[in-house]
Amino acid sequence: MRYGLNVPPSGALDLLSLGALVHRLDPGVVPFRKAAHCNIHVSGGEFNVAANLSDCFRLKTGIASAIVDYPIGDLIAERVRAMGVRPFYKQFKHDGVNGPNMATVYSDRGYGIRAPVVFYNRCNEAGALLKPGDFDWKTIFADGVRWFHSGGIFAALSPTTAEAIIEGMQAAKKAGAIVSFDLNYRAKLWNISGGHERAVTVLDRIIKNVDVLVGNEEDLQMGLGIPGPEAAAKSKLDPSAFISMIDKVTRKHPQVKIVATTLRDVHSTNRHSWSAVAWINGKTFVAPTCELDVYDRVGGGDGFAAGFFYGLLADETEEQAVRLGWAHGALLTTFPGDTTMATLPQVRAFAEGGSARIQR
Repeated sequence: MRYGLNVPPSGALDLLSLGALVHRLDPGVVPFRKAAHCNIHVSGGEFNVAANLSDCFRLKTGIASAIVDYPIGDLIAERVRAMGVRPFYKQFKHDGVNGPNMATVYSDRGYGIRAPVVFYNRCNEAGALLKPGDFDWKTIFADGVRWFHSGGIFAALSPTTAEAIIEGMQAAKKAGAIVSFDLNYRAKLWNISGGHERAVTVLDRIIKNVDVLVGNEEDLQMGLGIPGPEAAAKSKLDPSAFISMIDKVTRKHPQVKIVATTLRDVHSTNRHSWSAVAWINGKTFVAPTCELDVYDRVGGGDGFAAGFFYGLLADETEEQAVRLGWAHGALLTTFPGDTTMATLPQVRAFAEGGSARIQR
């Protein structure tokens, strides 16, 4: 048993994600109020991890999600196929007027001193309609799934999505899979679905099934309802505040063996200092710090999670797993869109420090 986890050595799928698929409209550096055109990216925090692991790391991955029978659903399904991710869909019919819809994320890239702006249209979203019983978990897990992943954005969409996560996690545990969860605490989403108090209650029930947790100190405080660190971090790249909270996390959820997060200091929209930290079965591992020239910051955290999970699934050392996550997350910020365009050799080269200035 490595990392405190019993990772299955093989399976029909290396990782299966459960979450909502969305499409992101991206006008580049032009704000939407002046935009004349935009690119379309397919995204979703849980999907991004599966897509990255498939496309860059060449693992076998799947996504359990909702899809709507209309052109936007067709577009999204095509991008899922293009990333090599096996779909397990709950199908919905569009009524031609009101939906259900595939959610839209509007996100420009900002520039320099002007930060990116993100807003949503998740009205009558098909993903929010997902509920227990929508997926035949017994059949999905029958041929073996090594890792099951979901996240806090999906949990916040409706009362039924949280229950679907718990159902999926319990099926995953029964099948012997490792279970991970990205807290991704979004106050706006929780505020329209019961507020912070409900978030803590719901997430507590979810985390009881989790082996690997992704989230920074703010996610841990807000999502798990635990007090903040006694001492403030000296900088946003200082892992001490995050590390000081681990005891509180593991006291509340002793089955959690790994907690990890990225560390980012934003100097401008296009210039970030970037690092990462992970607590793995009682030991802490910190990635180097590098200076990033950012093209599109969306998806960097999911990029880290994918590379980190790959390291664990590939039986790399703890330090190397953190470095692979750090390197892939960094590279992902140099591409347009929310999912990877990197190759595994590029990730390994950067993880070894060969292609950027590293401050040790």
